[in-house]
Amino acid sequence: MATTRPMKHIDREDLYTNLEARIMYLHSFLDFSSRDIEALITGSKYIKALIPAVVNIVYKKLLQYDITARAFTTRSTSFEGPMDEVPDENSPQILHRKMFLRAYLTKLCSDPSKMEFWEYLDKVGMMHVGLGRKHPLHIEYIHLGICLGFIQDIMTEAILSHPRLHLQRKTALVKALNKVIWIQNDLMAKWHVKERDEFLNESDIEIEKEGYLNGKRIIGDGSEDSESEALDAAHPGGVPTAGVCPFTGVSASAKE
Repeated sequence: MATTRPMKHIDREDLYTNLEARIMYLHSFLDFSSRDIEALITGSKYIKALIPAVVNIVYKKLLQYDITARAFTTRSTSFEGPMDEVPDENSPQILHRKMFLRAYLTKLCSDPSKMEFWEYLDKVGMMHVGLGRKHPLHIEYIHLGICLGFIQDIMTEAILSHPRLHLQRKTALVKALNKVIWIQNDLMAKWHVKERDEFLNESDIEIEKEGYLNGKRIIGDGSEDSESEALDAAHPGGVPTAGVCPFTGVSASAKE
């Protein structure tokens, strides 16, 4: 006689009012487990080595379209320096935003077994709908989603082409990273979909400085130094240019 697993109950209101309940549901549905956490932690040095090149490639892409580039022509961040009316990759405001994207991607290399990790990803989603910031930033979901997809594509190709990782480790790292990116995608969409309006009270949202979560500085705390060391180890000849696999030039010897 066939047996069936008991159906799990998911409270709909909890999905919008209790972040931990939402994360647990996402983890369960995506089969995000201790194996994924181990893959991310042990593979973090490879992801960190990609970050500078990924950042350059992402901003090169964002500046190809007027609809995405215009987000960098208004003061929607803490940046108080000069701003170019028509920004390019070396404009002051773009260099400032690159710093935060580096810090964000570095944060993805931290410990996903801690709730703070997921709270930060949720806050990233919140900040892009003009909430929780002194300088409101409004970015339509289509651009956020496609940017995450672009980052996922770059990282997937780079990891799969790494010359020193065995296929089993590549597969585990790509699967785990893709799950994290898709959870981030959900935590972006969460703040845009109309269903949230049933439960959200915007007056309860606290405004904090960029890089802070619950009053604690969690990005931009010196992690760029270790990031640079990882990059130097992987690319002694310098950072690859946009459009080139970030692992180009890495010796295929000494397989791990």
